[in-house]
Amino acid sequence: MISNLNLSQSLVRPKSKLMPSKSNHATDDEIQREWVLVQKAQANRQFFKPLYERYHEGIFRFVYKRIADEATSADVTSTVFLKAMQKLDKYTFKGVPFSAWLYRIASNEVVQHFRNVKKDRVVSINDSQLESMADELEYNDEKYKLKDKMVDCLQHLKVEELQLIELRYFEQLPFKEIAEITGLTESNAKVKTYRITSKLSKIINDKK
Repeated sequence: MISNLNLSQSLVRPKSKLMPSKSNHATDDEIQREWVLVQKAQANRQFFKPLYERYHEGIFRFVYKRIADEATSADVTSTVFLKAMQKLDKYTFKGVPFSAWLYRIASNEVVQHFRNVKKDRVVSINDSQLESMADELEYNDEKYKLKDKMVDCLQHLKVEELQLIELRYFEQLPFKEIAEITGLTESNAKVKTYRITSKLSKIINDKK
């Protein structure tokens, strides 16, 4: 269970250079071209730099939304890319953007961070995501009340359940990528996410 969960509104680092394209908008051609680049990086690490430049900002934001400290997030992000480069030979192409593998490493590093520091887990959600979640949860009460309810209700989720909710609804990733990040099959990721959504819907709508 998650205890003392903090729900933070719109945690955003000052913008620098944005990623060329978000992973959930990548076309099959873009993914195939990227795979060629990954293969070149596997053969020669100097070709890892374009991958680093493409995804550093996105991975930083992913980490920052969970840790909410810029310096610590920068350190964790550096560790993510260091490990990615060190383990690049073990990467296997599964038809999804390279970022899915990076998100998987980042997720593990965030979990390890909170194990080490023994502090509260942070969840970041902005107003548009909250609005989208209200529709998914079939929440019919005044939507401004959902913000307060969400803080308490997310605490009823297990860590792996919270991860699926974040990846699907907050990061807005397709299930194929979620499967790669979590180590689930695509069908299992779908089933688990919908079950968790139903569970969360019941908790929120039953809460007075």
